[in-house]
Amino acid sequence: DVVETQEHYKSRWRSIWIMYLTMFLSSVGFSIVIMSVWPYLQKIDPTADASFLGWIIASYSIGQMIASPLFGLWSNYRPRREPLVVSTAISVAANCLYAYVHVPHSHNKYYMLTARALVGFGAGNVAVVRSYIAGATSLTERTSAMANTSACQAVGFILGPVFQTCFTLIGEEGVTWKLLCLQLNMYTAPVLFGALLGVINIILIFAIFREHRVDDMGRQCKSINSDGEESDVLDQNAEGSIDHVAVVALNVLFFVILFVFAVFETIATPLTMDMYSWTRKEAVFYNGIILSVIGIESVIVFMAVKMLSKKTGERAILHGGLLIVLVGFFILLPWGKKLPNIQWQEIKNNSIPRTVPTEMLMPSWSLQDVQLLSNHTAEPVGCPVTQSWCLNTPMVYLAQYITSDVLIGLGYPVCNVMSYTLYSKVLGPKPQGVYMGWLTASGSGARILGPVFVSQIYTHLGPRWAFSLICGVVVVSLLLLEIVYKRLIAFSVRYGRMQE
Repeated sequence: DVVETQEHYKSRWRSIWIMYLTMFLSSVGFSIVIMSVWPYLQKIDPTADASFLGWIIASYSIGQMIASPLFGLWSNYRPRREPLVVSTAISVAANCLYAYVHVPHSHNKYYMLTARALVGFGAGNVAVVRSYIAGATSLTERTSAMANTSACQAVGFILGPVFQTCFTLIGEEGVTWKLLCLQLNMYTAPVLFGALLGVINIILIFAIFREHRVDDMGRQCKSINSDGEESDVLDQNAEGSIDHVAVVALNVLFFVILFVFAVFETIATPLTMDMYSWTRKEAVFYNGIILSVIGIESVIVFMAVKMLSKKTGERAILHGGLLIVLVGFFILLPWGKKLPNIQWQEIKNNSIPRTVPTEMLMPSWSLQDVQLLSNHTAEPVGCPVTQSWCLNTPMVYLAQYITSDVLIGLGYPVCNVMSYTLYSKVLGPKPQGVYMGWLTASGSGARILGPVFVSQIYTHLGPRWAFSLICGVVVVSLLLLEIVYKRLIAFSVRYGRMQE
């Protein structure tokens, strides 16, 4: 009845920590260049426009969506070290390709598109990471381990832009190594740094990572992934079928959770520019601060839910998280009577528009924005008259916006962690690679569709319609959660092998 030896316990947790690092590096790979993609794209290929920039940003999620089930399937039948090393090597090669996209004489934007898609493809190892952690932890350890994984992912998203900011000190010109045809500047240094981190990750996977698997009670057992390091004791608790209704429901809920957060991230800049007459520079700066604070808030929440889940259970916390997100978007609905400032009214009244120097152009500005400033010395601010809803829709007050930010920053991480935790517990001792791959793919699909949805609805119908529809989506997800609530239990609990 010995659960595991002290040596096995230490080795198991060292391997889990390597998985935390892999998750961190995966998110850094996405965020470390996000602020510099647009100016770098303009520099290497002047034919690229803002719509192509959208494809480059989306290519990461598309690559991850395709790769996640494939790497998950691979990890079900082979030692996980194989897909982990291959996926990380793909990311390293893709980052190096990104550093050389300036070299070809034409079609540079397509090389950049390919590089970002391959970085996303390499990030498909997230499914392998989560399936390993699910199989290497007992039920009592699972929530804490999943929360730590999500926290590492969140910290990666926060620190990526910080690394990018540090590398801006190198400047646009930087240093050129003619022998290697390499320009080391503020655009290429971050991805080369990311490639270096990837190489270190591969070395650590070979040196420290070991295959471990325990059952829901924490007893050591053997799996198909084992490379001879595990006990020969087979997991007798694997007998039984997975509740596929619960699996599908959690996939849908996870899609909704990432969809609404992608909407929130996408709408922040245009909403604040329209409602508060912020310039582009102000919108990027202030929203950057807000998103950083939300990121820190998320890490704190990830740590808090580990303790809270022991008292209330994961299902109740997921329900509460969705309710908080619903309230956050409900608060964003225009309730007052004051209309936002209209751009054409400022010009018509001969008022002096607020200006921004052209040398302060931000990476997120579109090509159309740059052309506008080249033809006019001032930047119009306020809600553009081309959006007809600006003439009759009340503004969203700044207090509403800040309150909504705080609530969504609280609800999203709660839902994120609980979704993964419940999903892994429902799957139980069965191989989880493919299932985790589909869950990751559903999240990637949400990050692709969310920005497209909100940009179309918001531009044509305004915030009232956009946020009302989001509230409706969250309400439907709450109803779905109520329907399947009793089915979202651990595999071992479902078959009476453990008490809930």
